[in-house]
Amino acid sequence: MSQTIRTRLKKSAASLAQGRTIADVRIGLGYTAVQLDNGQTGVACTFHKDAGGSCTVFHGMRPLKGKPAAQVLTMLDAEDLIESAVAIATSNALSNTASPQMSSGDILGNVTLYPEDRVGMVGYFAPVIPELRARTARLDIFEKQDRGPGTLPANAAMDILPFCQVAVITSTSIINNTVDGILEACGNCRDVIMLGASTPLLPEVFAHTPVTVLSGIIVTHPGNILQIVSEGGGMQLFKKNISKVNCTLQK
Repeated sequence: MSQTIRTRLKKSAASLAQGRTIADVRIGLGYTAVQLDNGQTGVACTFHKDAGGSCTVFHGMRPLKGKPAAQVLTMLDAEDLIESAVAIATSNALSNTASPQMSSGDILGNVTLYPEDRVGMVGYFAPVIPELRARTARLDIFEKQDRGPGTLPANAAMDILPFCQVAVITSTSIINNTVDGILEACGNCRDVIMLGASTPLLPEVFAHTPVTVLSGIIVTHPGNILQIVSEGGGMQLFKKNISKVNCTLQK
């Protein structure tokens, strides 16, 4: 890739940002939510454990409300993970529209798996782990935090992903800026899935990369999502207020 995923995301989202301003921002313990002046809303994971030690965890531009969306997208260049989450939630709000190219439903109903497949999972997606283990030969899970038996250190992904047929990658890797190295390690994979509520539904961002599927969400009830995020909720509480969608990339 000649440009990083973050750089490409900023450029793509900026093309949608003309005339759009920020109406509301909620930085919750689990997720960050951004709502635009037209009501479109996007979310991204909050890395609250990596926030600074002071009582103020967001040190970016203020006030966010009323700012042009294009200006907030510039925080995609930030090293601070809270600022990055706000920027990615903004990009997800800008692209929070369904398209005919999207299919609905959980990812495992929208991807082909074979019994002999080896799957590498970057991030811990508990709901899909039992089915992946049942349908494939091997599942290796790479996680920063120790989740018990069956998980490997995050840095082991670089050595093992080249030998996997399928890779499931958390889109929080865009927030913490590890995605480019991870995708480079996935060059031999048949399918590479970017998964989670933080997933940018912008296929052009991932053109000419190993990514084959974007599996994210469309927010259908923005007011409820804002309240859930404010009250420290996450995906288990999002369910009735979103649609899960999958976008297959043309190769």
